[in-house]
Amino acid sequence: MGAEQAWILAAVPAGMFLVLAFVGRWLPRQGDYFGVLAIGTSFVLFFFVLADFLGAGDGLGPFVREIEWSRIGEFELHQGIFVDPITIVMLGVVTSVSLMVNIFSVSYMKGEPRYFWFFAVLQLFAASMILLVLADNLLLVYISWELVGVSSFLLIGFYWERRSAVEAAKKAFITTRVGDVGLLIGIILLWKGAGTFNIQEIIHFAEEGGYSATYLFVACFAVFLGAMGKSAQVPFHVWLPDAMEGPTPVSALIHAATMVVAGVYIIARLSPLMEVADGMLLVITLVGLTTALLTGVIAFVQTDIKKVLAYSTVGQLGFMFIALGAGHPEVAMFHLMTHAFFKALLFLGAGSVIHGLMGEQDIFKMGGIRRKMPTTHATFLVATLA
Repeated sequence: MGAEQAWILAAVPAGMFLVLAFVGRWLPRQGDYFGVLAIGTSFVLFFFVLADFLGAGDGLGPFVREIEWSRIGEFELHQGIFVDPITIVMLGVVTSVSLMVNIFSVSYMKGEPRYFWFFAVLQLFAASMILLVLADNLLLVYISWELVGVSSFLLIGFYWERRSAVEAAKKAFITTRVGDVGLLIGIILLWKGAGTFNIQEIIHFAEEGGYSATYLFVACFAVFLGAMGKSAQVPFHVWLPDAMEGPTPVSALIHAATMVVAGVYIIARLSPLMEVADGMLLVITLVGLTTALLTGVIAFVQTDIKKVLAYSTVGQLGFMFIALGAGHPEVAMFHLMTHAFFKALLFLGAGSVIHGLMGEQDIFKMGGIRRKMPTTHATFLVATLA
């Protein structure tokens, strides 16, 4: 298997989602180990993709594979995958963090109602994010982008018996939909000007001066609105703290490897386009700076351990957007990768503490945990230092 078959990384969990959704309740242990196996398979296959990618020439790729999906008259619509260094980083982050979350969930979610459904949606979440990362065109990006949103809605509202969870799920879904409308408008504008959905062709068209300055700025700003919604940047930051109503493993997945990093990824992928659009980098920088400062202050006054981590995530995403606005997507991606691992560890550690304290989340009611939970203390300390 090589980089041109990277689509299999998304196909495996997508197929397992269908299996668990339809027959999961009748499988042994309601299919939890099958879910772990699916994500574990994608994680192992990632290293085959990585080896093939690094072994090709200068190791920079990119690998492209396209198929003709539809033809209407002279209009042709292609779908394909695009593997470059940004893709490789994201694939590593998504598959590894998803695997850890699935393994942690086996014991954490044991005995919960709809146990099989939880693991089914985890598979859909991972598959959607992997597909988003691999997409070589904006149409496929948008389809997978919406699948990520639907998955987050289902997981945040997993405890639908609780009104607060239902309200949090609706808040996240509606808030991000506002940004998604902007993304859709931006995609349509970019396609209308260039006549293609292919990301590399759109970037080349823009660099050749195919778009007028105002037209390109409006299109890029619309796309950035979608990124702001998904990555909870001001003023769309209101949904993320409430998303803590979902199970703690979901919080780790949303904050570390899937939903909130999707916005950073799409701007990094389109960074050459943003650089061509006059004034767009300044807008990205200002939004990131405002978000980092505001949410950093808000985090100081929180007492809920999960909300402290939630606002910390938003602030860290703000720093990533500052790096993107400074014209350094490689710095933003490096920050994204390191943040994904330590934030996932922090959330899983917080989940362990909450589980051990019978659901208590107030940090002022916690103490002396180091002696009772030494392993959790050690992992939490490592993540905090990171």
